[in-house]
Amino acid sequence: VQLQASGGGLVQAGGSLRLSCTASGRAFSTYRMHWFRQAPGKEREFVASVSWTGGNTYYADSVRGRFTISRENAKNTMNLQMNSLKPEDTAKYYCAARQGGGLPTSSDYWGQGTQVTVSS
Repeated sequence: VQLQASGGGLVQAGGSLRLSCTASGRAFSTYRMHWFRQAPGKEREFVASVSWTGGNTYYADSVRGRFTISRENAKNTMNLQMNSLKPEDTAKYYCAARQGGGLPTSSDYWGQGTQVTVSS
């Protein structure tokens, strides 16, 4: 599967952005989907995950209550609604797909990333 992330941009603190990740190929619904982010000089970190049907979601403590992950299997799309953005949310955001449980590794599928910059 190939993943294409989009929706990043520059926003002021307190603002909102909606990221999307579109998958090519079939069997999108067999993949658990994830968002990660990486800020300059820092390691890539987990942001959120959504289960195969969208019924279960998981968030990093730093974004819980502000970000919402969702998916539309009929459109092969996953979204990340980001509200109340903070300067520390500035990073490149990556979507990833993994068929099994657990977090994705380098052996799984990753998108190219989309830049989110939050100004103070």
